[in-house]
Amino acid sequence: MMRPTRAAPGGARNQGRVSRPTHSRAQPPARRNAVRTFAKKPAKQKNIFEGQRPWVELVDGKPVSGPDLSCVVDGVKFPNPFVIGSGPPGTNYHVMKKAFDEGWGGVIAKTVTLDSSKVINVTPRYARMKSSSNQKEVIGWENIELVSDRPFEKMMQEFKRLKDEYPDRVLIASIMEEYNKDAWEELIGRCEECGVDIFELNFSCPHGMPERRMGAAMGQDCELLEEVCGWVNDAANIPVWAKMTPNITDITSPGKVALDAGLEGLAAINTIQSVMGVNLDTLRPEPCVEGYSTPGGYSSKAVKPIALAKVMSLATMIKEKYDGGKSLSGIGGVETGMDATEFMLLGCDTVQVCTGVMIHGYPLVQNLCAEVQEFMTQHNFESIDDFRGASLPYFTSHTKLVQLQKEAQERKKKKVGLKSDEEWTGDGFTKETESMVSN
Repeated sequence: MMRPTRAAPGGARNQGRVSRPTHSRAQPPARRNAVRTFAKKPAKQKNIFEGQRPWVELVDGKPVSGPDLSCVVDGVKFPNPFVIGSGPPGTNYHVMKKAFDEGWGGVIAKTVTLDSSKVINVTPRYARMKSSSNQKEVIGWENIELVSDRPFEKMMQEFKRLKDEYPDRVLIASIMEEYNKDAWEELIGRCEECGVDIFELNFSCPHGMPERRMGAAMGQDCELLEEVCGWVNDAANIPVWAKMTPNITDITSPGKVALDAGLEGLAAINTIQSVMGVNLDTLRPEPCVEGYSTPGGYSSKAVKPIALAKVMSLATMIKEKYDGGKSLSGIGGVETGMDATEFMLLGCDTVQVCTGVMIHGYPLVQNLCAEVQEFMTQHNFESIDDFRGASLPYFTSHTKLVQLQKEAQERKKKKVGLKSDEEWTGDGFTKETESMVSN
C-alpha cells in the first residue's frame, strides 16, 4: 500500500516547511467483515460549561461553523486534532463510541497486551491534588492503574465493531508487550485485522510492570528500544507512533532511536513518576491500598510546563534531523483550547487528552475546538498548518539571550533624539517627539 503524502502545509508562516515523505508498507490483511453497520444516533450535543466557555457543535468530528480544524497526519485524516489519550476514557466499546459521538478527532484505546490475565488492578488507584485557593479545582492527578485488564479477544471484537460503525473515524491501538518478537508481531497482526488506523507503542508507563521490561523500562533503554521498534516497523502495515517517557534525562535520545528505526511519529509525554503525598493522620502514602502504595504516574494541569518543554525538544529534533518529516502528538495537562494551541505552536500535529476527559467528560472536545477556532480567527489563520510550529524559532540558548539583551541595551543608548530644530520633519513628527521623552 502506498501511504498518501501528508497534506501540504498552508500559509506564509510555513513556506519553508517540508511536507511529510510518502512511505510504503505492505498491504494490510483484508477486513473480515466489509459490511458496514451503523451506531445508534448520538444524543444532542450541549455546552457542559453552560456558556462560560466557547462551544461549537461537531458533526462527525467537524465543526459546523468557523475555521477548518481538519489535519492529515501520516496519511490519516483527522476531522479535528483532538485525540482521546490512552487510558480509562478508551477502555471499552461504550466509552470509545461516546468519544466519537461527542466529536473527538481520534480515539486511542487503553493499552492492550496479548495476555490480560497478568494484569490485576487495585482500588483505589487514583489520588488528586487540588488548588489551595479552590478545592473544586484539580491541578494534579496520580494513577497507579495498569494497562487493560479486559480479555484481548474482547478488545479485538470491540475494535472491529467500532471501525464497522465509524469507518471514517480514527481508531488508534495502544499496544505494549514484553521483550518478545513473536508477541509483538502477533499483537500487530491481530490489531490490523480489526482495521485500526495507527499504532501507538506504550514505551512510557512509569508503573507498567517494569519487572517484565515493559512500559518505561523499555522506553528508557535505547538499545532495547531500537530492537523492538525495528520488529514493529518491519511487521506493521499502518503508521506507528512511539509514546515517550518524560522520566529520562534527554527525551530526544529514545525519540531519535524510535524514528531512526523507521517509525512515523512520536507522542509525548506520558505521565511523570510521582508520589502524590502522605496522609498526616495515618502516616500512609496516597493512593492507599490496604495501608500501602507504590509510585505512580502524575498528570493534569500541573504537568503542562514540563510537557511543553519535552515537546519543544522533540519538535526541534524532528525539524533539524528529519526536515520536519516525522509527526508529533502532544500530551500533558490539556484542558482548554488555549492549552492545546500552545502544543501546536510548538510543533504538534495532534493533541491528546486523557485526565481532562476524566474530570470534565467527553463533551469537552466541543469547547476545545471552539477555543482553537477563536484563536485562529483572532490571528487570521485558516488552518492548523498556518500556525503549527510557529513558536519554535523563538527558543534559543541562555548565552544567546544574554547577547540579544546586550544588543538591545546598546540600541537604546543610541536613542539621543534630535540635535537641532533643523532635523524636525513633518511626516515623522510624533516619533521624533517620542525620541526625546525620558519616561
